[in-house]
Amino acid sequence: MNLHEYQAKELLKRYNVPVQEGIAVDNVMAAEEAYRQIKNDYGNNFAVVKAQIHAGGRGKGKIEGKEQRGVAVAKNLEGVTDIAKNLLGGTLVTIQTGPAGKKVNKILIAQDVYYPGPNEVKEFYLSILLDRTKGQNVIMYSTEGGMDIEEVAHNTPEKIFKEWVHPGAGLPGFQARKIAFNFGLSGEAFKNCVKFVTNLYNAYIGLDCSMLEINPLFKTSDEKIIAVDCKMGLDENALMRHNELAAMRDVNEEDPTEVEAGQYNLNFVKLDGNVGCMVNGAGLAMATMDMIKLAGGEPANFLDVGGTANAQTVEAGFKIIMKDPNVKAILINIFGGIVRCDRVAAGVIEAYNKMGNINIPIIVRLQGTNAVEAKKLIDESGLKVQSAIQLSEAADLVKKAVA
Repeated sequence: MNLHEYQAKELLKRYNVPVQEGIAVDNVMAAEEAYRQIKNDYGNNFAVVKAQIHAGGRGKGKIEGKEQRGVAVAKNLEGVTDIAKNLLGGTLVTIQTGPAGKKVNKILIAQDVYYPGPNEVKEFYLSILLDRTKGQNVIMYSTEGGMDIEEVAHNTPEKIFKEWVHPGAGLPGFQARKIAFNFGLSGEAFKNCVKFVTNLYNAYIGLDCSMLEINPLFKTSDEKIIAVDCKMGLDENALMRHNELAAMRDVNEEDPTEVEAGQYNLNFVKLDGNVGCMVNGAGLAMATMDMIKLAGGEPANFLDVGGTANAQTVEAGFKIIMKDPNVKAILINIFGGIVRCDRVAAGVIEAYNKMGNINIPIIVRLQGTNAVEAKKLIDESGLKVQSAIQLSEAADLVKKAVA
């Protein structure tokens, strides 16, 4: 589950991680009031206005039909007003959103941290995630932080450093110091960076994050180390331990079909292919997706209805798949272990009758408990549904459907 920047920063503050302060708002009047408060608290006329969407590249992204960037500096109240009017309700298109973009429902009015002082300001990059190949958490960091970090990783990978940390041991002090050293810091900034990295790692563990990215990690002109931006992803499997975090979910930022599937306890992920698939069990689902590719098609989704699927869940999954206009065929592949194949068949028939006017091939492969009865139900239903028993039969039918 992804969080907005303003949400992530509030969580980081619980772990004593210094952040660029700001106030999240959803209308222009509130933006103006937030600016007045920021100006009063920090004694600076400048403020940063940031669109709050679940995507990176906001600084380079633009509002559809306008020249307004997703992150902009306002020099005064009038500037905040103009930027807020351009951002709120607009569609922000970035390199990560694709051409469809994302609607901006909230903005963050944040303090300007590029204030003058005795020392040079610097931007770094730092992220923490799980390296599954090593079974350890990895801290990736670079001296080249900011909006061009993707180009840095692509063109100069030697500027990306990595520190692996055993998940059960915590972050050793020497590794936190090594990171600060590789940033080229010294004196007070070095000490502040060690504290920052240590507390950030504690936040990553304590919040059950799947990913935590700070870009830029910023050294101010007075040697402070703060998180100017934060992208935080939470492990949904651990939300049972964090009820208050689950309440932060913004379904408006998620794919509507995935949200709907979640309401039926279906494990659904939308893909870009042309063959919809409904399967019970993640392993069988992966094998089915491989089979679709071998047959010349591309999976349009991952959909696991679970081991206790019934007619109602099958009907819901069937309708969700049908909402994708790219789907040219549907393959339903069920192994009846706990679930009964005849119940699945009944769900398919019921959904088909309710929807009507279905003009794409539907292939149903049922094997296991009551598979014979299920095939009979489908064959005698009078519907344009093709049934198969063997996986090879289903593959041949898919091949013909997408030819």
